[in-house]
Amino acid sequence: MNRLLDIRDATKELNILRSLKGYKPPFTVVGHYKLIDDGIRPEATVIIKTDSKEMHEASTGVGPVDALASVLKKSLTSIFPVIKGVKLVDFSSRIHDSKSGTSAKVEVSIIFTDSEKIWSVTAISANINMASFLALLDGFEYAILSRENKP
Repeated sequence: MNRLLDIRDATKELNILRSLKGYKPPFTVVGHYKLIDDGIRPEATVIIKTDSKEMHEASTGVGPVDALASVLKKSLTSIFPVIKGVKLVDFSSRIHDSKSGTSAKVEVSIIFTDSEKIWSVTAISANINMASFLALLDGFEYAILSRENKP
């Protein structure tokens, strides 16, 4: 059967890359993200660091995950212009061990595209916002790495 789409498993590729000796991520998060969610217009703040630059940004969104995506995109685009063309095309979450109630772990899955390639990332945390943030970081890191390694 022919596949209509070739969706890369960016989480798997990143995990393998990160296990290799000498792997250096293109950016790191200084500290943790900050998220203020008043239920109307959430705001996220993050500090991103590379070898040569440190960016401290804030952004709002229509929800907490949108605010996190917006602040990461805003911060990373100034250092890595390729991020400007990256779009999130799908977001889903599912609960692991539902018997744990509100303390259950949540798996977040996000699909990205740069209008040429499509890749998916997943992350798990007891906090849906943290799982979303980790998945977003991986999705943007993959975009940067795949562009840097493009012939």
